[in-house]
Amino acid sequence: MTDSILHMRGITKTFPGVRALQEVNLSVRRGEIHAICGENGAGKSTLMKVLSGVYPHGSYEGEIEFDGELCRFGGIKDSEDAGIVIIHQELALCPQLSIAENIFLGNEQAERGLIDWNRTNHQAALLLRRVGLAESPVTQIADIGVGKQQLVEIAKALSKKVKLLILDEPTAALNDQDSAHLLDLLRGLRDEGITCVIISHKLNEIIDISDSITILRDGRTIETLEMAGGQVTEDRIISGMVGRDLDNRFPPHEPRIGEEVLRIEDWTVHSPSQPERRVVSGANLTLRRGEIVGLAGLMGAGRTELAMSVFGRTYGVGISGRIYKDGRQVEIRNVQDAIRLGIAYATEDRKRYGLNLIEDIKRNISAVGLGTRLSRRGWVNENEEYRVAEGFRRSMNIKAPGVQSIVGKLSGGNQQKVVLSKWIYADPDVLILDEPTRGIDVGAKYEIYTIINQLADEGKAVLVISSELPELLGLCDRIYTLSQGRVTGELPRGEATQERLMYHMTSGQE
Repeated sequence: MTDSILHMRGITKTFPGVRALQEVNLSVRRGEIHAICGENGAGKSTLMKVLSGVYPHGSYEGEIEFDGELCRFGGIKDSEDAGIVIIHQELALCPQLSIAENIFLGNEQAERGLIDWNRTNHQAALLLRRVGLAESPVTQIADIGVGKQQLVEIAKALSKKVKLLILDEPTAALNDQDSAHLLDLLRGLRDEGITCVIISHKLNEIIDISDSITILRDGRTIETLEMAGGQVTEDRIISGMVGRDLDNRFPPHEPRIGEEVLRIEDWTVHSPSQPERRVVSGANLTLRRGEIVGLAGLMGAGRTELAMSVFGRTYGVGISGRIYKDGRQVEIRNVQDAIRLGIAYATEDRKRYGLNLIEDIKRNISAVGLGTRLSRRGWVNENEEYRVAEGFRRSMNIKAPGVQSIVGKLSGGNQQKVVLSKWIYADPDVLILDEPTRGIDVGAKYEIYTIINQLADEGKAVLVISSELPELLGLCDRIYTLSQGRVTGELPRGEATQERLMYHMTSGQE
């Protein structure tokens, strides 16, 4: 593992009003796992899109040398022909097609214009076995989970005779078990001589799996760290990413907790696809003004389902139970009722449900207020809309040239700030945040935590759903645990530990 398979020299990429990359250099050794770390907006994904031909030669400055040859990729097909395959954070699979059809989409096993389905399914089965997936090749993508879909993407890459595999946030949406399986698979590919480049904000995984790490900051190469010897720590990586030591991952906060603002009693929700199955069963919880409350649970525990069912019954059937707002029982039949009563919900899937990615920042932030606060007799006050959006852009530190910037082109952390801005503008009493820091870096997380603390200081009740127990422990005043749809524990900050939370999350009760 001494020679290099990839050299990127002096890569500079500019978008209108933004220089995303400036004189970036990257060298990757043959047969290693090389991680790229940096804050949101540091240029990680942009650099990989340059490498994979998403941004073709001529749209950037600098040169790429791969496997000993100078490359000028005109598109993704050119880079794949050379042996470079990228798996994006948003998986590019067709849900209605089978696993085998997805693996060979664009690379069909055909002869004389006709697809050989026996050969297609046989080759797919061999690739699935190689990545450790026991599914039948004829299974539809829509019928398997996200973790298995990641493995299908890797099988698809292996079908293209990959030499360099690029993975952008491969474990961001996976549970711990699926993440561990994926990392083991990458180790196996490394042993086979396949080089991997991985982008991830999960620094513990990066330290566990990487042979070397390149850190980007503000579109520039900062340094490359060698992992041999085990001397590189998370704090060391964070220092390179943010340009300073981050002594505390969570901003200091002194809670000022007031009276009860929301109470949920005996809340039961049934699955819309299996009405006989309870997804949430007899849940009880309370939120008070100025309080940050956590909701912890393993994958499938019912956390998101509980939140969505409370927020205007956007999930579930056969919903029963009672909701009290400011001590008075209320009926929430739809999203409009929830918003009118001062309840907001920021979804865990910001790109699918939280934002309009083809619209600008201004229109996304104003979306909740268009029918009420920003319009009169059906006409939108565009000056006020601009003023509101610009105010949030500045106060939330949304990194964009202006509020006309398209949201789909922002980094994950800045997109999350737009989601929060939209719901803060609705001026809710209760704000439910579902995985508010998923897929964003430690610096952006700190900013999000600061915003959450400010909301609590303004007297709002904040419910935070998170898969990261350290996040809940560092942020919340009180934490509920959920297991198999039931609330199994309620711990104040002073009594909560990862061990006690996990005990309750696995159905234990004290």
